[in-house]
Amino acid sequence: MGYTLDFGWLRDAMGALASGAALTLLLIAASATAGVVLSILGAAGRRSRHALVRRSIEAYVELIRNTPFLVQLFFIFFGLPSLGIRLDPVLAAILAMTLNMTAYTTEIIGAGLDAVPKGQSEAALALGLHTRQVFIKIVLPQALKVIFPALTGQFVIMMLESAVVSQIAVRELTYQADMLQARTFRAFETYFVVTMIYLGLSIGLRKLLVATGNRVLPGGVS
Repeated sequence: MGYTLDFGWLRDAMGALASGAALTLLLIAASATAGVVLSILGAAGRRSRHALVRRSIEAYVELIRNTPFLVQLFFIFFGLPSLGIRLDPVLAAILAMTLNMTAYTTEIIGAGLDAVPKGQSEAALALGLHTRQVFIKIVLPQALKVIFPALTGQFVIMMLESAVVSQIAVRELTYQADMLQARTFRAFETYFVVTMIYLGLSIGLRKLLVATGNRVLPGGVS
C-alpha cells in the first residue's frame, strides 16, 4: 500500500511553527549572549594566578563537558525543586543551555587567547595601558577573530540541541512539531517541514554571525 504525501495541514500550522521557531531563536540568543560573557570570564579565570579559581573553572568545564545535556536540563528543572528552587520551563531551558554552552566556549575562547602572541600584551603594557585595557582592547579582539569559526559552529550546535528542551514542555520548534504530528498523524510531512526550518535557521544564523563579525571585529572574519 503506497503512502500519499499530504501537506494540506501546513497552512493552519504556520502560526504554531513560526511561534516555535521564534522561541528557538530567543533561547539561542539569550544563552549565547550570556554564554559568551561568562566564557570570556571563564577563559580569563583559567589563566589566573589563583589556583582555586583555575581549579574551580576546570572542574566546572569537565563536569559539563562529560555529562549529557539532557541530564543537565533535567537536573535543573526536576532536581532543583527538591531544594526549593522552581524555575519556569523557559528560564530553566535558558539556564541549562547557558551553562552547557559556557563550558564549551570557555575552551574555545581560551584557545584563542593562547593564540595571541605574548608580545602584543607586552608592547601594550609598555605603552602604559592597564592590564584590563590590554585584555579588552588588544588580546580579546584578536582572540575572537582566531576562534570565530569554531564559536559560530558552537552557537549553531547549541541551537540544534535546543530541541531537547521540548522534553520539559518548552514550546519551541520541536515541541510544536510533536503537537502537530500528534494531531494530524502526518509524522513524515511534519518532521520534514521542521527539518527544513532548522536547516534554514542554521544557515541564517551562520550568515548573521559572519556579517556581525565582519562589522565588529577588526579586519573582519571572512
